[in-house]
Amino acid sequence: MPAQAYTGKECVCQYKKGICDQSCVQDMLETPFYIACLKLKGRRALVVGGGEVGLEKVEGLLACDAGVTLVAPRAVPALEQLAAEGSITFHQREYEPADLDGHLIAIAATDDTDMNIRVFNDAEQRAMLVNVVDVPPLCNFILPAIVRTGPLAVAISTAGASPALAKRMKAEIAEAFGEPYADLAVLLNDARGWAKATLPTYQERKEFFEGIVNGDPDPIELLRAGNPEAVRDLIAGAQRSVAPA
Repeated sequence: MPAQAYTGKECVCQYKKGICDQSCVQDMLETPFYIACLKLKGRRALVVGGGEVGLEKVEGLLACDAGVTLVAPRAVPALEQLAAEGSITFHQREYEPADLDGHLIAIAATDDTDMNIRVFNDAEQRAMLVNVVDVPPLCNFILPAIVRTGPLAVAISTAGASPALAKRMKAEIAEAFGEPYADLAVLLNDARGWAKATLPTYQERKEFFEGIVNGDPDPIELLRAGNPEAVRDLIAGAQRSVAPA
């Protein structure tokens, strides 16, 4: 349920105003979010809700190697298939507070307002990360739009103000920062071990990599021209120039 559906009803967000006046939604635009990238491999995440939105959230968690538990009375065929192949754990029933046990993240993706509030309150009591889809006031973290290309990930957030704007920005960023940037990240990563072993200070390592990334010739232009070998030569030349005699 969108946040606007709570207008005039009992307030359920952290402000406890009695009757919802939507002021918490406006507050989201002024909230500075602490942007972090979570390492979910080996961690468990709970998704409550087996519809198309639940599927989207499950797929996003699986892409980050999370162990996913789905709780829902019913699930779309794609989720049933993921359960049948063992990719997720599926409890085909109503949500229970104990479902949160052992999980780092909870995402409520149902069309039942009362159920979403229960998940939020139960998770908050456990100091868990919790997100109620499309209801920013019932979230202690929000999910930005993500552009992924190889090892690169660019997050776009409008603080919940406009998913449509985030979608447009995602398309434009994907076009501007495509495969050449991902390829350069891989090539630079190959040199990280050498840099740590050879250059003793952070400042020296910083100057080494910035000299390559911002140097002449431009490594991005070389990769756009289909010439990764020239970039390898560029990195090798930079290594020779700073290596101890």
